[in-house]
Amino acid sequence: MTAARKKIMVVNRKPPHGSIYALESLEIVLIASAFGQDVSVVFLDDGVFQLAKSQNTRGLETKNFSSTYRALEDYEVKTLLVEQESLSVRGLTAADLLLPVEIVSAAELAIRMTQQDMILSS
Repeated sequence: MTAARKKIMVVNRKPPHGSIYALESLEIVLIASAFGQDVSVVFLDDGVFQLAKSQNTRGLETKNFSSTYRALEDYEVKTLLVEQESLSVRGLTAADLLLPVEIVSAAELAIRMTQQDMILSS
């Protein structure tokens, strides 16, 4: 008997470097999708910086893992949401991001959250 496919939303609020949160969150997304779950990923607050182009980790003594986000399509992670307000406050636009994403308002994001079986946040 196979387990029911769950709708899992992973919410990223932390910047990409300076802690393990962003990398661990990405690993959760990859693992959950590899096990056949319906995974969506949200970037808000400083989490929008995780998708910023041209990240430079020189001097931080940490690996730049931003190119790994390109593997999400291979794992059939098709829903990447970025909160518009978070982008605007940080002076970013969709053109500043590594991947095509769906930009949504905070109100739309709240609606999407109610449609999930599970929400994980970092």
